[in-house]
Amino acid sequence: MTEILPSYVRGEWWTPETSAEASAAEVHDASTGELVARVSTEGLDLGAALEYARTVGQGSLGELTFHQRAVLLKQMALALTERKDELYAVSSRTGATKQDSWVDVDGGIGVLFTYSGKGRRELPNAKVYVDGAVENLSKDGSFLGRHIYTRLPGVAVQINAFNFPVWGSLEKFAPAFLAGVPTLVKPATPTGYLTEAYVRILVESGLLPDGSLQIVSGSVPDLFDHLRLGDLVAFTGSASTAERLRAHPAVQTGGVRFTVETDSINASVLGTDAVAGTPEFDAYVKQLVVEMTSKAGQKCTAIRRAIVPEASVDAVIDAVRARIAERVVVGDPRAEGVTMGPLASLTQRDEVLRQVGKLEQAGGELVIGSTDAPAVMRTDGTTGVASDGAFVSPMLLRFADASSPALHEVEAFGPVASVVGYTSLAEAAALVARGGGSLVTSVATHDPEVAVALASGIAAYNGRVLFLDRDDARSSTGHGSPLPNLVHGGPGRAGGGEELGGIRAVLHHMQRTAVQGSPEMLTALTGVWHAGAAARPEGEHPFRKSLAELRIGDQVVSGSRTVSLEDIEAFAEFTGDTFYAHMDEEAAAANPFFPGRVAHGYLLVSWAAGLFVDAAPGPVLANYGLENLRFITPVSPGDSVRVELTAKQISPRETDEYGEVRWDAVLKNQRDELVATYDVLTLVAKTREAQPA
Repeated sequence: MTEILPSYVRGEWWTPETSAEASAAEVHDASTGELVARVSTEGLDLGAALEYARTVGQGSLGELTFHQRAVLLKQMALALTERKDELYAVSSRTGATKQDSWVDVDGGIGVLFTYSGKGRRELPNAKVYVDGAVENLSKDGSFLGRHIYTRLPGVAVQINAFNFPVWGSLEKFAPAFLAGVPTLVKPATPTGYLTEAYVRILVESGLLPDGSLQIVSGSVPDLFDHLRLGDLVAFTGSASTAERLRAHPAVQTGGVRFTVETDSINASVLGTDAVAGTPEFDAYVKQLVVEMTSKAGQKCTAIRRAIVPEASVDAVIDAVRARIAERVVVGDPRAEGVTMGPLASLTQRDEVLRQVGKLEQAGGELVIGSTDAPAVMRTDGTTGVASDGAFVSPMLLRFADASSPALHEVEAFGPVASVVGYTSLAEAAALVARGGGSLVTSVATHDPEVAVALASGIAAYNGRVLFLDRDDARSSTGHGSPLPNLVHGGPGRAGGGEELGGIRAVLHHMQRTAVQGSPEMLTALTGVWHAGAAARPEGEHPFRKSLAELRIGDQVVSGSRTVSLEDIEAFAEFTGDTFYAHMDEEAAAANPFFPGRVAHGYLLVSWAAGLFVDAAPGPVLANYGLENLRFITPVSPGDSVRVELTAKQISPRETDEYGEVRWDAVLKNQRDELVATYDVLTLVAKTREAQPA
């Protein structure tokens, strides 16, 4: 892999002309210094690549529903899983150990699986996402409003850091793809060859819709000049680069969305109760060492500031020193027994040592580790100083002065952390806040009062807060592990962006729009039936129709059933629900909500099922729940009820022979007053052939 690393643009692999080789940047193995690849984009038409995404990519993704895209994400995850050993082999050249590669490669694949599942569970099998409840804008219900999300019409450009070339890319790609927005990836040069490797696997799988994913291997100096309204950029990297990009006219006045996740001086707080010998102290030390050495500390979520009670500083230092001596072996990640590899490049090694120098000049005392080149384990089992490798030792600095600006502002992006003492929980919270906004802070405590006190002081300065104690230490995914279910981002210095967070990240790639109109018009726009739109109560009972035959607006209008006092008492005796409103006339009449004894709400819901159901076997396979149930008007003995059941939303499942139907259920009394409203959820066969015999 010493030729120029190719880009994948406009549906094909591209490399510069041979004349570009002389000016191509060289990328070297982080452990041995061996040449891995050359990188150049000389002659690449970046504007054409973006336009290809906006036209071909938008077209191919626009033909698919959320569920169809979600199924493809799962298939992509399986394709990468089948060939992940290839990715592990390439990953080792970046300096990643097997554990580091697991976090990056398997973590990225896990994001695809997660978004596939969440897309099918939480999004409709449609192309429009409806947000929130209907807003009635007129007295007679003829004018309504709703909010809908539709996909952005441009391209999602991801500019990634070098530390997670697989996960960092896939955690941006998955929600963009699910939203229906094509992606152009610009990986960091030192590890971009690993990103190229996973993209190649996906291209060879044949699963990618045309134009949905492109990769540019190399620099993109004029990228922002080609962006326009409808495009968005997701940037991960340094705060200084982010600010320079944010100032571009495309972002300032051109309407290009720009989200940022940047370097962050994250903290971990040891609670006042977590003294040496407690499970929380042990969990704190274990986590701190993991965060210092995982990916050689090259994580935007790594712990940079260990904030501990003043009386526990020495104990923490001693425990960290002992654990590093016992557990950490620095060397080539391909060597047996190595637990921490090199930094990604010699340039990165030099930068880390420069930042450590700044921390020392500001008063930091190096109490663990050294800035000298460490002895490392080689693949042949020998140990020695590797002059061509980007190795550094794990380092812990102690700050006596908690107010030192460098402690809270200087980040050595490697296996480096600083420890500082505090004298009160208020001071601990203030020290966390001095980081200027972080991706994550963790707190080790078993005392809920300590947790509450710290949370109230630090939550607003963090995108995520982890509380670690004896009950969750084994199951916790750890301080430095963002999960696709939860927000990854943070305020202030951390960039202010929010990546991941489940479906929130999908909606980042979509535009929320208020739509107003008649019930008929909103039904057409949203794919959800609205009261007042056309309904079809005549003809075959809707429960006799498969998904292929059922239409939104198909309806059942039942006859009436009168409620007697005997019915109420029988239901109370049978269920054990003898609440006084059903059994005691005097007490019920004294209640401001009831005129006297009333029917159980669940009695009425049960009767409603009997009024609308079609009993014979058919396409309806199961009733699997009710949602949004509200009891509105009490029903007294002698009143009657009837039900209107209307097909509200139809969602076929892509991988099954059935789908979901949401029915709008309305109960009314003899005076035409609303008694109850709710949604009934059923599973229905796609065709009559798929229903039970």
